[in-house]
Amino acid sequence: MLPNVYKKAIIDGDEKTTSEAEGMICIVENEKNELVQKLSTFSAEINSGKEKYIFLQADFDNFRKRSEQERVTIRSDAQGEVIESLLCMVDSFGRAKQQIKPETEKEENIDASYQGIYKQFVEILRSLHVAVVPTVGKPFDPSVHEAIAREESQEFKEGIVSQEVRRGFYLGNQLLRPATVKVSTGLAKRNQLQALRNPLGKSTTAAGVNER
Repeated sequence: MLPNVYKKAIIDGDEKTTSEAEGMICIVENEKNELVQKLSTFSAEINSGKEKYIFLQADFDNFRKRSEQERVTIRSDAQGEVIESLLCMVDSFGRAKQQIKPETEKEENIDASYQGIYKQFVEILRSLHVAVVPTVGKPFDPSVHEAIAREESQEFKEGIVSQEVRRGFYLGNQLLRPATVKVSTGLAKRNQLQALRNPLGKSTTAAGVNER
């Protein structure tokens, strides 16, 4: 409507109407610019709100994951403490199994009862993902083995666990208790010592016979 009036005023040479129309057009342009500016501001606010929402959602997801991990860690630590406190029972059963030799039928029945309880106990530990640390015949690993002695061995090379003194245990991938072990030094040191004592390779007995 306004553009037609403005065109007609220009054609008719109506300066007053033309001036009024130009003023109205100017007002409309200003209003349009204001609306465009507001729209741009609203769009920026909406985009900023979306970004904030995304960040808040990411923070919430991270918080939920941390909370879940902390819950699992707390539960695992508590479970580990309980199981670790029960390992002394496992040690006692193990020692009893090695030391007690039933001789009478009554003693055999009592021993069978204890062994039955021990097997149930072991199955419960297995269901909780408790596993034994490998020892004898394995290379000494200070992260899971605790050496209390080094001794010569005809069976194992140097650096190999030759004897288990006390079993160690894992709870899943976590070490509950290191295994107490003895580590082989092999036969090298003894052979070297004998070689120094007998440089000709003769045994002490043989040397004694030759002297006679």
